[in-house]
Amino acid sequence: MEWLDVDTELCPVQRTLDVVGEKWTFLILRDAANGVRRFDEFRRHLGVSEAVLSTRLRKLLDSGILRTETYQEPGARTRLEYRLTRKGWDLWPVLIALRQWGDTYAGEEPGPVLDLRHKDCGGEVRVAVECADGHGELGPREVSARPGPGARAR
Repeated sequence: MEWLDVDTELCPVQRTLDVVGEKWTFLILRDAANGVRRFDEFRRHLGVSEAVLSTRLRKLLDSGILRTETYQEPGARTRLEYRLTRKGWDLWPVLIALRQWGDTYAGEEPGPVLDLRHKDCGGEVRVAVECADGHGELGPREVSARPGPGARAR
């Protein structure tokens, strides 16, 4: 069976985009990964409407990518903070890959907006595709793609 013969309904890329494929969703995830926790902080930092932000946060909560914790400022009512779950943190490499591509092809002078460095050695952090059997970093021409066990014919 060839790729064009495969039913893409179960494609993990398509199913992932169904959950996180909107612009504001990835920007919320970016901010959450960088320590933004509160609704007003997201709204102010992103410049997104309350309605859009509420909808996106609800979708991320329903999908298990974010969770809430309560907090209370002195003299104020209890409110919610939003935190990435393990499932949410597993999207972190995707965010880094988008940042890496953007720095290369959509960046502006004088350079990156966010400088990610390894805490131990100070080296730049980047995403790479590697072979699970230890053969190192791979390019697209070194990878074969064929339908997997979950593939169904169209």
